Amino acid sequence: MQPVPSTSVPAPAGGSARTTAPPPHPVTDRVREALALTRRGCEELLPEADWLAKLARSEATGVPLRIKLGLDPTAPDIHVGHTVVLNKMRQLQDLGHTVIFLIGDFTSMIGDPSGRNATRPPLTREQIEANAETYFAQAGLVLDRSRTEIRYNSEWSDPLGARGMIQLASRYTLARMLERDDFTKRFRAGTPISIHELLYPLMQGYDSVALKSDLELGGTDQKFNLLVGRALQQEYGQEPQCILTMPLLEGLDGVEKMSKSKGNYIGITEDANTMFAKTMSIGDPQMWRWYTLLSFRPEAEIARLRAEVDGGRNPMDAKVMLAREITARFHSAAAADAAEADFRLRAAGGVPEDIPEVALAGAPLAIGALLKQAGLVPSTSEAMRMIEQGGVRIDGAPVSDKALKVAAGTCVVQVGKRRFARVTLRA
Repeated sequence: MQPVPSTSVPAPAGGSARTTAPPPHPVTDRVREALALTRRGCEELLPEADWLAKLARSEATGVPLRIKLGLDPTAPDIHVGHTVVLNKMRQLQDLGHTVIFLIGDFTSMIGDPSGRNATRPPLTREQIEANAETYFAQAGLVLDRSRTEIRYNSEWSDPLGARGMIQLASRYTLARMLERDDFTKRFRAGTPISIHELLYPLMQGYDSVALKSDLELGGTDQKFNLLVGRALQQEYGQEPQCILTMPLLEGLDGVEKMSKSKGNYIGITEDANTMFAKTMSIGDPQMWRWYTLLSFRPEAEIARLRAEVDGGRNPMDAKVMLAREITARFHSAAAADAAEADFRLRAAGGVPEDIPEVALAGAPLAIGALLKQAGLVPSTSEAMRMIEQGGVRIDGAPVSDKALKVAAGTCVVQVGKRRFARVTLRA
């Protein structure tokens, strides 16, 4: 399928091309509330006046708006950093609008150049399909699956062919493409820019044409791509989408963007105890940013809670509330209760009930070998380091002797705050 004139842009189910500006509609209190909810925690809403007009039209006509989020399945798992935009999608979904969860199986083969100072290696079709299998299952922990439209951009991108791709490329200029900060820096530095990278913003923008989106969401690093979609919709005679960018969530270290490669993440499929404990590990100042971007609590309630902490309330109380909310969302309220109890027990030096049972032979066994064989440390050198730091206990007593040999019998061994094992050692 080639890109077609604006008078006959193919319309997906539930959408239709619009070629003229809609008439103005009254801005009611409900519309103002919807605007406030849209703006909560966002970095930019562009153009805000256009989004207000779209909300007013939807309120007056009863026709829901089409809200698009595209994610390339570049990894098999989603972490809570990804849910910043998913949370916003759910909020808009709860207002009655149509949300479109777009899996970029086609664009993944190109590789998004956003924030890159070198060409991103394209994924194979097999890698993409394997990752895509789990993407919506995980996103469905945030979105209402029954009210979510799931699409793959290969639906309209694969049929374009060479002729269609050339015609699409004719609708955007190289000068505008090089306005992108990533490309400008690489061009000036003499860093290679592959031609296929220039196609990525075009193909993401063409997604907005195919889906006739009214609003597209993305992280702050996606602003250029979202604006390309707006420009292409105008080229095809459609009412241009608005764009909403959300901040990139810092990870557990409070510095770097949350990322699996940096190890500073909370995966949304991690067990409840780990999720709760990781949330409790973030810094007190960082907690309020997480409240803004991850919590569904009303802003007024969060403001009152922050005022109470500023007034002397223990910040741990607020952090526990945040950890419970996040854990309950991806597990259950009962799981959050159990995770809190487990966290408090560990913090008090107690022994959890569900620790692994390990049977070993060779008593008496050197403490380093015992810790490694019990799966509590990856190596004996790490065992020695933990002993030096005072992080190893046997039946609650600290271990300071790196030459210790443990006799036959059963004991509870602890490494750090979270790693436990009940070890039965035989001769």
